[in-house]
Amino acid sequence: MVEPVSWTSFLIVFACCAATMLLCRVVPLFALKGRNLPEGVERALGFIPPAAFAALVANDLLTPGMFDAGLWPGAAPLVAAVAVALVGFKSKSLLWSALTGVAVYGLLMLI
Repeated sequence: MVEPVSWTSFLIVFACCAATMLLCRVVPLFALKGRNLPEGVERALGFIPPAAFAALVANDLLTPGMFDAGLWPGAAPLVAAVAVALVGFKSKSLLWSALTGVAVYGLLMLI
């Protein structure tokens, strides 16, 4: 049986996590304040947000058992994602992309 964690142990772990996050997020801000990064580094850092977003989307779209319930329930999110990509590419609008994704997925679930 698992024993409950004491408040002391919880506070120690919480303080260590908080200190680590503070160290990783705040120290670089102060260390790089007023400095210009090389162009290659800035270009590389610019790829982080799209890569993180793509990883989150791919994780939700492609799951190991996605076709266990059949071909259509597994393919519906992929079809909706293609529709979102097309609308996003054409309109360059996050609002229209999101509305398209919800509408197409909803309609596909009705079929």
